[in-house]
Amino acid sequence: MALATMISTMLNISFSEPTEKTMPSTDDELKKALRAFKKRMKLTKLDDDSRLGHSPLTGSGKSDIVAIRPPSGFGKEIWEELADKGFLKRDTSGFYELVEGK
Repeated sequence: MALATMISTMLNISFSEPTEKTMPSTDDELKKALRAFKKRMKLTKLDDDSRLGHSPLTGSGKSDIVAIRPPSGFGKEIWEELADKGFLKRDTSGFYELVEGK
């Protein structure tokens, strides 16, 4: 008996892919998620700008943050749908960038 079969039998877990597609997100959920993303991006940039390491004499006062991990209150499907609709741009390792003008 294969190890995965033994583990799934003992724990009563199925390793098969789900057959049902997830329901599409409503417009209200997408708006809430995008609003939360914009707020998180703004707070992250403000936090980076307020660091003590920025000197007004060096000209490095602007934040270099362009992508963040999305807030955890929403599922990955919401962020993928927002990226598919063009509101967010996918970056590496689960980071997303806000598309300007949307």
